[in-house]
Amino acid sequence: MKFGSSQTIMKRFLIILSVLCTSSCIPLRIAPNIKDYKITHGKKFKRGLPKKTIFVFEDPKDADEFYHYINTKFQLNNHYVDVEVPFEVEGSSFFFSFYEVEIPTKTINLIPLMIDGALSQTSDMEPVFEEIHMSRKGNWYIAMEVFNDLEDDALREGSVSRELVLPYLRNLKNEYLATDNYNEVVFKN
Repeated sequence: MKFGSSQTIMKRFLIILSVLCTSSCIPLRIAPNIKDYKITHGKKFKRGLPKKTIFVFEDPKDADEFYHYINTKFQLNNHYVDVEVPFEVEGSSFFFSFYEVEIPTKTINLIPLMIDGALSQTSDMEPVFEEIHMSRKGNWYIAMEVFNDLEDDALREGSVSRELVLPYLRNLKNEYLATDNYNEVVFKN
């Protein structure tokens, strides 16, 4: 009698364990969630960005929208739009460069992986769900660096220009996110 009850408990335990394992996904990488903006080092945020301090915010719009916004706002005629965009704050001249960055959230989906594993062991079938073993959801960000003739990194901590530049970048970000027709920003300049 004891042996039968421990088998029942073991079966229930295995069923619960297999349900927990098969109904979950294991995150490999989670993209950062930025509410407003973040000041960080470029290399720490994403490999391939400059080693300078950057201003980063999430970009919910389509690809190249920020490019079109900057091109229209500063009337650059597609010339140096993502590098050396000139702007002025309280009589001081600066430049900014920006990067559209994707950081995907990656997860391993255990259910399709286990089904394919079971099918390959029983019938030598090729994996059926191979495309969905992993899922990716892309998150896009705009990363901006600021510099001028006096400072190579105007956003670094301790920079004399940081307090001048941050409000300008916040306003630029807010205007971009709130504007659908970029021709409107030409009249606001």
